[in-house]
Amino acid sequence: MSFFKKLIQVFQPSDAIEDQSSMDKSQYFPEEKLPVDEQFTFNFKENGGKFLYCETLDELNESFINILVENDWFETEAQTYESPLYSMLQENNIKYGSVKNPTFFFSGCENLIAEDGSILFCDKQIKDNKASDLPDNIIVLAKTSQMTRTKSDGLREIKRKYGSALPTNITTFNYFKPSTNESDFLSYGRSPKNLYLLLLEDL
Repeated sequence: MSFFKKLIQVFQPSDAIEDQSSMDKSQYFPEEKLPVDEQFTFNFKENGGKFLYCETLDELNESFINILVENDWFETEAQTYESPLYSMLQENNIKYGSVKNPTFFFSGCENLIAEDGSILFCDKQIKDNKASDLPDNIIVLAKTSQMTRTKSDGLREIKRKYGSALPTNITTFNYFKPSTNESDFLSYGRSPKNLYLLLLEDL
């Protein structure tokens, strides 16, 4: 079954399937873990992230343009530190480099963490910035092969990828919507982001 079809089942379950699933579960058996892709997608959307699945590079470029159209971000400024992304900005008349008022941050990432729906970054993508230093709007490009179950798995992938030359400023973002409860102390000091994830199938 394709990744996309599985996502549809996760977010559009039938009542009959839910009822049967509840009947089949027993308190004497541990709950079965969701596949990594389904767990990430569910938690990411729960965090307030916006998810666009792309099967091809053409779909990826089309989805990127749709984001620009939806938000009227053509001919604006973007902050990015990754040269492979420059061409997508150039093609849409978006300035980058030494910009003073970027409308959005455009980036890749290290990994997607399923257990909490977070995105793992390091200085290769965000330099020495904290989340609060970046624009409120973020577009992230990632591949399905970058999904890991836990943060520990993600850190192991970074160690495998970079070896002894480990990157700095390794951090996760998982707060993509403002809290509706002003007294919610768990969100104190956090910087909510309007985040789009463009996920390219590569498995």
